[in-house]
Amino acid sequence: MRTGRVIDVREDVVDGGGDREFTRDVVVHSGAVGIIALDDHDRMLLVHQYRHPVGHRLFEPPAGLLDVEGEDYLAAAQRELYEEGHVRARDWRVLVDAFTSPGMTTESLRIYLARGLSEVPHDERHNGVDEEADMTVSWTPLADVVAGVLTGDLHNPSLVMGALAAWAAHNGTGFDSLRPADAPWPAREAVPYEPPRPM
Repeated sequence: MRTGRVIDVREDVVDGGGDREFTRDVVVHSGAVGIIALDDHDRMLLVHQYRHPVGHRLFEPPAGLLDVEGEDYLAAAQRELYEEGHVRARDWRVLVDAFTSPGMTTESLRIYLARGLSEVPHDERHNGVDEEADMTVSWTPLADVVAGVLTGDLHNPSLVMGALAAWAAHNGTGFDSLRPADAPWPAREAVPYEPPRPM
């Protein structure tokens, strides 16, 4: 049963060239942003959140949907870092742009690096609901997060891609060589998005 809440499913007939046609179901998704937030000691901010489809509580970076029409990608990331991580950042860079599962969904993901962090006062913090209601925040050295990815202990794709990219940048050309926060995202722009149909 389709609910039209976050995703929709459409059926596409694909022209394979010549006389070939085939049909594919496509999960239509608004896209998302994720944030690898590093403090001055190279510790990564992690949230611990229950994910019902897989039945696990996962360690993840702050992240959220691009489901506000016309919202700037960076503004969405700043909002999610404030709401989920209870911090703000002065320095923003683009780490990774990806399609999360291009064989089945239109979902695109931009992962930012956020540094120069400052804590949000307790009386100004966002109160989460549903899965976010009991979400906890912790700080773990980036090296330990990378080790956890490579040993198979950490599974969230935003965390996997973002932590490995941050580690590569940190130990390679440096964070200052990363794309600016307002870098274009042409791959996403080429995939039209239509919000789920209300049911």
